[in-house]
Amino acid sequence: MVKFGIRLLGTLGNVEMLQKLGSSAEKNGFDACWFAHDPFQPNSWVSSVAVASVTNKISIGFNIKPYTIDPSEIATFATQLDDFSRGRAVVALGSHTETMFNDWIGLHQNLLDLTRESVELVRGLLDGKIMEYNGKVFHWSNEAYMRFKPLRRKIPIYVPGIGKEMFELSGEIGDGSLPMATPPESFDYPMKYIKEGMKRAGRENDDFDYVGLIWIYHSPEGNVDKMSLKRIIAYFIPYLEEEMVSMVGVTRDEVRAIAEFLGKRDYEGAAKAVPDKMLDLAVYGTTEDCIKRIEVLLKKGATSISIGGPFGENPVESIERIGKEVISYFKSR
Repeated sequence: MVKFGIRLLGTLGNVEMLQKLGSSAEKNGFDACWFAHDPFQPNSWVSSVAVASVTNKISIGFNIKPYTIDPSEIATFATQLDDFSRGRAVVALGSHTETMFNDWIGLHQNLLDLTRESVELVRGLLDGKIMEYNGKVFHWSNEAYMRFKPLRRKIPIYVPGIGKEMFELSGEIGDGSLPMATPPESFDYPMKYIKEGMKRAGRENDDFDYVGLIWIYHSPEGNVDKMSLKRIIAYFIPYLEEEMVSMVGVTRDEVRAIAEFLGKRDYEGAAKAVPDKMLDLAVYGTTEDCIKRIEVLLKKGATSISIGGPFGENPVESIERIGKEVISYFKSR
């Protein structure tokens, strides 16, 4: 059965609001609740613990970028979150873009090497190994081991990313992959390279989780606040895969025009520069509209769907409707 996750960004509100949204997601059929850990954004560690404290069943995930946090800290937080949530922690380790750490904060690392070594080190620590290590990025002594026993030795580690090489790496080393499905019709593209990575590693895909990340705006009457979607699209479009977004007719010049506004910190100007055709990068409309686009993802091989905002006019009410009308449709089949 397909699983559904929800991505709660700090822009949705304060910690109390995220708790309310996470609790509603659990009550309405979501299987996982994810938090992004990005520079200069609300801290995912605080948000994930806060939501874990008001839920009982939903998995709690944090999507960490290893360039600002050492694998030793990632491993210890993951184990403590897992203990606090009674075995509900999941980890995403990687990045959808190098811009944040190369251009924003000047940490020039090879993303592939950084991700590969971070996943290896975190897994080894969780498994109780002494992680004496001499890699391209990390150099650890024989003092690198956990001083306590985690609740679980095997916490799932997903690998996000954009681009052929990151897709392949996720298939090679991840328990699952987290590519953007923008638009859903483009999901064949990352799937091809994820499977190539799996084949290269000699892996079977029986328990591999192919997660399609979408943005959604659900409206019972089909009345969509286009600007709320355009704000999200404008912020992320410069980082998305050209081969995928071109499926809805997006051109380099259009992306460049939006990026110019972002460079001036004119986020409203960037949103206004998003043409209506870019709305098709997201899933929006009535229940039937949303179901139809999600069906596309499932037919292309997605095993899980990860839903990001704006969700709808009222996020709390929209999460409830998405659960009762969209998720229930798929889980009742």
